[in-house]
Amino acid sequence: MQQPLIFDIKRYAINDGPGIRITIFFKGCPLSCLWCHNPESISDKPQKMYSPDKCIGCGECVKACPNHACKLIGDGISTDSDRCDLNGQCAVVCPALATEISGYYKTIPELLKIIGKERTLFDQSGGGVTFSGGEPLLYPNYLIEILDKCGKSQIHRTIDTCGLVKEEILLGVAKRTDLFLYDLKLTDSDKHKQYTGTGNKLILSNLTALAKTGADIQIRIPLIKGINTDQKDLSAMAAFIAGLAGEKKSVSLLPYHATATHKYQKLGEHYLAGNLKEPGTTDLQQAINCFSAHDLLATVGG
Repeated sequence: MQQPLIFDIKRYAINDGPGIRITIFFKGCPLSCLWCHNPESISDKPQKMYSPDKCIGCGECVKACPNHACKLIGDGISTDSDRCDLNGQCAVVCPALATEISGYYKTIPELLKIIGKERTLFDQSGGGVTFSGGEPLLYPNYLIEILDKCGKSQIHRTIDTCGLVKEEILLGVAKRTDLFLYDLKLTDSDKHKQYTGTGNKLILSNLTALAKTGADIQIRIPLIKGINTDQKDLSAMAAFIAGLAGEKKSVSLLPYHATATHKYQKLGEHYLAGNLKEPGTTDLQQAINCFSAHDLLATVGG
């Protein structure tokens, strides 16, 4: 069984499904969206993240590194990537938390123990657990086992997915999932590939197949001005969603915000989406009106 790396566990989450939830974020994603706000989620490998503005120049990481990969320079710490094996000793000893390792393992019993501690909040609020990423469906055996165990404990289960997996995996997971948060960026496959690195034929066909099972699905659309805010793209997405089997799906519009710049800096990567524009009030209202014209309820956020 392939075990996922986890890069974050968010408690008291209120936007990842009903009620108060705990959201578990898996590393690894088949997409590389230009606007990704969790760049540390794309790689399925551990990554070192460094914040020079937090560094106090104490040199503890230099002394702790068994591979002599860390070096104290004029404006902070430099890491020799050829020497670094991501053992994490630098992060352990850093008193200012300037260095961290993104990605750690948790066994299923360990995760269930963490989830179980939130049970009172789940029961009081109608909440539960949400598995997000990255893409949690990249780890189907691990995911199915923990979903089954949560189901036996009557814990509400939500999956946040981009849908880019084999159909049989998606439908297998659907049998033990109470809600899907299904990300939809564009219906135009060429544009989808341009901005995410991959076409969307499988994503759309999977969404169609999932809807036919009667699964509870909430569509999530990251709204980026100039990429998917024009009438043509909005109408195409609205028409596709309206044509899905079953009850009309709710649509959550997630406005793009350039809040992830610091994460790319911490990873030592250039933020390619730095010139993207946030949608304005007019863009959001146009989107709401477009979906409404197809008898779909679209709201901002969620």
